[in-house]
Amino acid sequence: SRMDNKSYLVQMSGNGVHGKSTVNAKSLNGTGVNGKGVHGNGIHHVSVNGSLYPAKAKSRRQRWEVKPSEMANNTLNPIRAIVDGMKLTPNPDKPMIALSIGDPTVFGNLPTDDAVLQAMKNAIDSQKYNGYAPSIGYLKSRQAVANFYSCPEAPLEAEDVILTSGCSQAIDLAISVLCNPGDNILVPCPGFSLYKTLAVSMGIEVKLYNLLPEKSWEVDLQHLESLIDERTSCLIVTNPSNPCGSVFSEEHLQKILKVASRHCVPILADEIYSDMVFPGCSCPSMASLSTDVPILSCGGLAKRWLVPGWRMGWILIHDRNDLFGSEIRQGLVKLSQRILGACSIVQGALESILNNTPQSFYNNTISFLKSNSKICFNELSTVPGLNPVMPSGAMYLMVGIDIDHFPEFKNDVDFTEQLVTEQSVFCLPASV
Repeated sequence: SRMDNKSYLVQMSGNGVHGKSTVNAKSLNGTGVNGKGVHGNGIHHVSVNGSLYPAKAKSRRQRWEVKPSEMANNTLNPIRAIVDGMKLTPNPDKPMIALSIGDPTVFGNLPTDDAVLQAMKNAIDSQKYNGYAPSIGYLKSRQAVANFYSCPEAPLEAEDVILTSGCSQAIDLAISVLCNPGDNILVPCPGFSLYKTLAVSMGIEVKLYNLLPEKSWEVDLQHLESLIDERTSCLIVTNPSNPCGSVFSEEHLQKILKVASRHCVPILADEIYSDMVFPGCSCPSMASLSTDVPILSCGGLAKRWLVPGWRMGWILIHDRNDLFGSEIRQGLVKLSQRILGACSIVQGALESILNNTPQSFYNNTISFLKSNSKICFNELSTVPGLNPVMPSGAMYLMVGIDIDHFPEFKNDVDFTEQLVTEQSVFCLPASV
């Protein structure tokens, strides 16, 4: 029957209503919500005509005024802004060569391995991974990552792994758990622009520490240390480097760790390109060299396995001295629950991908990247005014521009824009 214009206090145990009339809780969608009434059991206010709460004398908006949030206004990814918003017209007589994004799949000449594809097919066919996974990832998948990266100097268990939607979300969670608005983080320059994009949107100050091109992009340690203050909550180290293609030596990594140790600053190690180093170079993880500095290492499948669109990343928590303690771990779990990140199907394939991808696939990828980097370095070295720096890993090469040789260009942004319109070659300016 139709309820009259009254407000009712409903006892959600199903025992009726306190009010002028009685209503059985089963009348709410037949059986109550979840079979036990709203919120399981307990007391809930039901207003029939919205009159339960008395009207308050308050001003109302006289006109519509819907504005974006401060976070939205403060969010800018300069690379994406350039790539997605480019209004330049390439030379119609020359095919476009897009070298602006670190996506190894763009030209189709770097396919992933058949074992990686088969692992995904098997995961799909099993129909075991169509539902929601735990927010931090399936235990079996996290254990597979822990086993793959664990070493005696930096042991890992499943509880030390958080699976994420790509390495970008791993970086987002790591910054979010370590930093408060008003804090500052130390970011390499040149560096991956996403660090600044994320931090500024959260009200975190970004302090750029210099990398030295004449020293193969090593950190200017004196400059780095001069930037640290009591509000420094995180030091970001990218190794191998995006966008420089450099690989720090073990000795240099030790020096960076000493600075962090002296000032008790935790490290966010962006190691998405770990193991993607050219022959003759080694790239130990920062955690394997640290004796006291706690480290959140961010990585994923995107680069080494050549599947950036699969969006599978992870955070490895290295905290042997319990300096992060339970609070940072719990914080990462809580943050991971905001959005269920890592794709469940890729999680289902993860153990097989890590264990069954042949070494020959990794070797062939590295050989291909090194060959291409040599071609680029050798050819660019012949151009007066261009000073390329030979990379040691990853998939990038940085080129210095002696602007005196190119008086018609104002800066690196102008140079790269004209490169598109004249030659249909799309590179990124380092100043972004």
